[in-house]
Amino acid sequence: MHGPARPEHGDGDRGDGRTPPQNGGWTPPGGGPPSGPPPEGWTPPQGPPQGPQGPPQGPQGPPQDPQGPNAPQAPQHLQYPPQGPHPSHVGRPAFQWAPPPAEPAPRGQWHAAPPPGPLGDVTTGVFRAHWIVIPFRVAAVTLVFAALAGPILGQFGFDWVLMMTVAVLFGTLAYCLPAWWYATFGLRDDHLVVHSGLVLRGSREIPLSRLQAVDVVRPLLMQVLGLAELRVELAGGDGSVVRLTCLRHALAERMRVAVMAHAAGLPGRAPESPEWPFYRLPFPLMLGALLFRVPVLLAFVALLMLLTAGVVFGEPGVFGAVVPLVLGLLRHFWGPLTRYTDFYASTSGDGLRLRYGMFQRRMQTVPPGRVQAVRVVEPLLWRALGVARVEANVAGYAGARQGDSATLLPVAPRHRAFALVNEVFPGSDAASVPLAAGDGMHHSDVGADEYLFVTTRGLFCRTTDVVPVERVQALRLAEGPWSRFTGRLTVGADTPPGPADARAHGLGADRARSLLDALAGYGRRARGPGAGTERWATRATLSRVRGGSRGS
Repeated sequence: MHGPARPEHGDGDRGDGRTPPQNGGWTPPGGGPPSGPPPEGWTPPQGPPQGPQGPPQGPQGPPQDPQGPNAPQAPQHLQYPPQGPHPSHVGRPAFQWAPPPAEPAPRGQWHAAPPPGPLGDVTTGVFRAHWIVIPFRVAAVTLVFAALAGPILGQFGFDWVLMMTVAVLFGTLAYCLPAWWYATFGLRDDHLVVHSGLVLRGSREIPLSRLQAVDVVRPLLMQVLGLAELRVELAGGDGSVVRLTCLRHALAERMRVAVMAHAAGLPGRAPESPEWPFYRLPFPLMLGALLFRVPVLLAFVALLMLLTAGVVFGEPGVFGAVVPLVLGLLRHFWGPLTRYTDFYASTSGDGLRLRYGMFQRRMQTVPPGRVQAVRVVEPLLWRALGVARVEANVAGYAGARQGDSATLLPVAPRHRAFALVNEVFPGSDAASVPLAAGDGMHHSDVGADEYLFVTTRGLFCRTTDVVPVERVQALRLAEGPWSRFTGRLTVGADTPPGPADARAHGLGADRARSLLDALAGYGRRARGPGAGTERWATRATLSRVRGGSRGS
């Protein structure tokens, strides 16, 4: 069955189930229902009525039904609620008010996530380390005092030792409590602001445009207590790292997401970028690769020989040589084994994400464009297994942190290693760069194209260094005393400190100069305006928009 036909939405119909008076909503002076035609010169308002949410209100409350013989009749399913009993409302369904539907957002406009709770919103306010740092610091200072000054004060009796120890305990507590309270940090605009110090107050404001990497580190004790340390790596060397220690793990993760969002040019409440699995290191492969190395095998053989000689011939002096061998095995076998246990690599819009560690869990995020150069290492015995190690030069990692965080893949099949190189350098293919043998006896190959400068050298341990031409800081043409005698030159590309060192040795003078000129030309063409690495999310969006406008 069909009901009465629904009227078309015109200028006078609101389109939300309510029908205004047919005379355009004119109300005579003094209120009351309208009757008769409106006065001359009066025009109804244009467009939908504006006002607060809720039923429309007139001067005397909700609009009343028009009275009189000339009153217009609205359809039954669009009547307003009556004010008291009225004969015309008998048998009509009561009107149910519902707010108008929300207008759809413009296409392509980013929406912030709903406001999170107090713990989830890290974009406003200030934050501190967990309060548990106070008793730990107090206990550490008190124990050190008791161990160092206790034997000296013991000459005056146990009461003196106890009194001084209690005084040191309360004095340390009186200092650590306000120091913890005033040590705050937070996000302000595109900066990370860190306040520290009690007597000497210090304030540090870090622009996130200089962000190089963000790590969440969890040593064993912090894992037990549910805490974490947030490390923000900046471009600038050893003193550029920002450490926020003893944070709640959830707070550290949310702060990492907010810092990455600010560095990408997005609002701080932007959800974390999704990730895609890239490689998970099997434990048997890592164990076999660590054992299948010449230094480790030689150390194991020497250790077994020394132990056998000491037991068979009864020479305890040989056990003294066991200590350096054990220390070497701890460094080159046990250390990498515990560091890279449960290694997992994934890719995302925020860059490369690495998770690994047994006793010290680490979540490392390297944003796009922060990797300056890559080295693929293939030891002699690993080549038989077809595996390699990938290391990188990252501007924020320097000094001792370079060795801890420079490894992108500890052990992986060779094709996965070069696939990762292509991931960190989008648009390139390192394995397809044509290589030519050097002119000397250095067992080195060199090649370059419009994107990459690639060098390979080494007879027993083969290393492949890959540098994007757009990130070369300087080109170098070196000639030493022996090079001048033999007529061989070395072409090098300078990058931030790290394991990768792209240098082509033993080239003829003409070939070296032509390679240098070619690399300089490739670099000029590759480096264009706006080629920086900051705010990569907004720049990628603008690039897509501009590309679409050009295509249309």
